[in-house]
Amino acid sequence: MKFPIDLSSYTPLKFSLSQAELSSDQRRLLQKNIQLVRDSLIFFTALANCKGLGGHTGGAFDIVPEILIMDGFMKGSDSVHPVFFDEAGHRVAIQYVMAALNGHREIESLLHYREFDQGLYGHPERHEQHGIFFSSGRLGHLWSYVNGVAEALQGKTLVMFGSDGSQLEGDDAEAARYAVARNLKVKLIIDDNDVTIAGHPSSYMKGYDVARTLVGHGMSVTVGDGEDLDGLFVRIRDALAADGPVAVINKRPMAVGVPGIEGLPKGHDVIPVAMAVDYLQARGYTAAVEILNETKAPKSAVEYRGSTRETGKNRDDFGKAVCEIIAGMADPRSQVLVVDSDLEGSCGLHHIRKQFPEVYVHGGIMERNNFSVAAGFGSTPGRQGVFGTFAAFQEMLISEITMARLNQANVLAHFSHSGVDDMADNTCHFGINNFFADNGLAENDTTRLYFPADTLQLRQVLKTVFHDQGLKFIFSTRSATPYILDADGEKLYGEGYTFVPGKDEIVRRGTAGYIVSYGEMLYRCLDAVEQLRAEGWDVGLVNKPTLNAIDTEMLAILGECPFVLVVETQNEKTGLGIRYGTWLLEQGHTVDYAHLGTGKEGRGGLTEQIPHQGLAVDDIRKKVLEMIKA
Repeated sequence: MKFPIDLSSYTPLKFSLSQAELSSDQRRLLQKNIQLVRDSLIFFTALANCKGLGGHTGGAFDIVPEILIMDGFMKGSDSVHPVFFDEAGHRVAIQYVMAALNGHREIESLLHYREFDQGLYGHPERHEQHGIFFSSGRLGHLWSYVNGVAEALQGKTLVMFGSDGSQLEGDDAEAARYAVARNLKVKLIIDDNDVTIAGHPSSYMKGYDVARTLVGHGMSVTVGDGEDLDGLFVRIRDALAADGPVAVINKRPMAVGVPGIEGLPKGHDVIPVAMAVDYLQARGYTAAVEILNETKAPKSAVEYRGSTRETGKNRDDFGKAVCEIIAGMADPRSQVLVVDSDLEGSCGLHHIRKQFPEVYVHGGIMERNNFSVAAGFGSTPGRQGVFGTFAAFQEMLISEITMARLNQANVLAHFSHSGVDDMADNTCHFGINNFFADNGLAENDTTRLYFPADTLQLRQVLKTVFHDQGLKFIFSTRSATPYILDADGEKLYGEGYTFVPGKDEIVRRGTAGYIVSYGEMLYRCLDAVEQLRAEGWDVGLVNKPTLNAIDTEMLAILGECPFVLVVETQNEKTGLGIRYGTWLLEQGHTVDYAHLGTGKEGRGGLTEQIPHQGLAVDDIRKKVLEMIKA
């Protein structure tokens, strides 16, 4: 398929640091280039949406003017390091466009944005041959890195693109102070569009102002209209020519000029296909519209033995289940505080905001603060702090988790997007180090990690542990999961099921050996088990919903079996697998033991991530047969 927007009409520009303003010809070409790139972004991000891959349109669309101006200065001056460092990872689409325009990859590669094994992930991942010269994932994690590059490249000017959202993160404050103290030639180009995933900072973060914040750290700051090309050019030129760190802050609505998403949080995500069609039709791109209309997401016909066709999303049902618990409280505000980190829709917390706004706080993109606020609220008996974010971001909270534990806090923390399933954002967003949260001392330990297998079990887990003392971590996946069935074909975690914290659960009894799993791998393991049993191998399956508790009774059962295989999507270096074999040995059991987990960097796509890690049903079945026949 040919890319339907003619990017060969793009005209590269070169700018000199000595020129005072844009010439009329430069302005005309710059305007044409901006429109061409923005139209292309609308098209190929919408195409990814047609395929069910998502893709984030608005941020990349926003910063096209400053990217193209900076590209001109990079081409016109050897003093500017030619890398568009960007700490707002969801703007990655513009990185791929620039890589194509600058000859690092084919234009047609943009048609495969976020697809499996195409190298166009949902966040930048360093691949210099393809024109991506840095990795960025979690907001606020790049500026300090750029400071270090500036220390290494003495005499060069470094440029980093930021946003009002990324500037909410606390590590950017440290980076700012360092850059000022060292007088580094680091220039920030900040898109201040007053939009984050779940709202407007001007509404939920009163008093926050990007410019005033940076001035307070000692930065030189200039503020202007990001769509005023002449003013933008001069402000960028002046910043590049100035000594030391400078922030160029550009005001504009999110996705300016795009009907339906302009100025709205939904502009942060991928543009709805119908809106993209309208936009491109109005621009005269008939071929692009035809491609969007003809492209459909593939329908998955995969069925898993031992579980239902019906699925549910634990990450969404978390909020619904908490609402049911809060509804039973006489005075919720005195007992519960729910602190969101701008991911309410991803973690199910938006249900709580809608039903119980009095207990809900939109805490913004400040995970360390927000977890500690929840811990502080829950630091007295009878009070429960609730917190939610992605599992990958748990790694930022280890110190805060330790201090919450020392303060005997009660926190219910929901970490969605655990594992690797359906993770087009790729490696930087893999939630594969969940056991890092279990970092306390054994004495008086009340920290518990829970990973329910389906929404029915999730609800029972929450109902049981919500009021427990200590730190409770609930993990869920981005993907939906089917309901686990018992041997009679009934929902295992339906009516009559009672969750017992710390106890492992037999899903299928067996004599040939056992697989131990949990979460989104349980139904896959059950499929493998059902296949093996149909072939005459009496393999059993154990669900371990409490990840960090040792069930000695279950260990005794499994210790008498021929083999035990742990299957999970956690990091094979840090997950359950490296623990369970030790627990068996400590209890005196020398059973044949192995584990499967995540050990490879991602390759993009959605459902493809599981088989890429060697965790597909066939992979599990093959490993079991190897152990049986060994």
